[in-house]
Amino acid sequence: MRYAQLVVGPAGSGKSTYCSTILKHAMDSKRIVEVVNLDPAAEHFDYQPLVDIRELIHLDDAMEDEELQFGPNGGLVFCMETLLENCDWLEEQLGDVDDDYILFDCPGQIELYTHLPVIKKLVDQLEKWNFRICVVFMIDSQFMVDGAKFLSGTMAALSVMVNLELPHVNILTKMDLLSKSARKQLDNYLDPDPHVLLADMRNVNSRWHEKYAKLTEAIGEVIENFSLVRFYPLNIKDEESIDNILITIDNIIQFGEDADVKVRDFDEPDPENDGDE
Repeated sequence: MRYAQLVVGPAGSGKSTYCSTILKHAMDSKRIVEVVNLDPAAEHFDYQPLVDIRELIHLDDAMEDEELQFGPNGGLVFCMETLLENCDWLEEQLGDVDDDYILFDCPGQIELYTHLPVIKKLVDQLEKWNFRICVVFMIDSQFMVDGAKFLSGTMAALSVMVNLELPHVNILTKMDLLSKSARKQLDNYLDPDPHVLLADMRNVNSRWHEKYAKLTEAIGEVIENFSLVRFYPLNIKDEESIDNILITIDNIIQFGEDADVKVRDFDEPDPENDGDE
């Protein structure tokens, strides 16, 4: 069995920073974790990827092609479709090692996860390669301190869950950047409780909110009735916060239950040479 986190979310939500943080945390814990960059538009990240889609195709390749003439969004879709057409390349790059633990750092185009089939097809391929996968949906906590935006983010998370049909963890990133008042406001939403959200939105004086009040309430009822969306706050400056997220995901994908946990040998001697206990 192999293990994977599919790290998805809007552009700027902190996906690459999350991957770098988990990689460093794993190294400190002497765990072997690898990262695969699946963003053909990536310019910089603080990790050395096991596989980099840019070695196969770069977003600039699609946008500069005189026949294709793609814009940024169409180019990203084309790049991901090209990856699917070259699954043999990806499989060879990934290798075939039992108990692999890999983070797939995905592009920041939300349509790829909410309704387009390309990421779902990639997931199906990874499952054929014996990966047990958890989707990690990331969204900027600074976006979510407003009731209407929190409701919007919750619906986006629900759309990803429905489209990808996988175990799912929703993470609020950049918690360390919130003010005390913003954090207190966000704490009221974290369940989330649609009644709290709707009450806050009713206090907003605007013609738009008045016109679409019933629609907003209906959306709130959908969230409440399905009870599928929960957010986990992440502060990358807090080791306990990082550890809690990783433990949650490990439990979901049952990492370590089927086999010995792989660890990286830094300074310690090989235990096989230490004699019997």
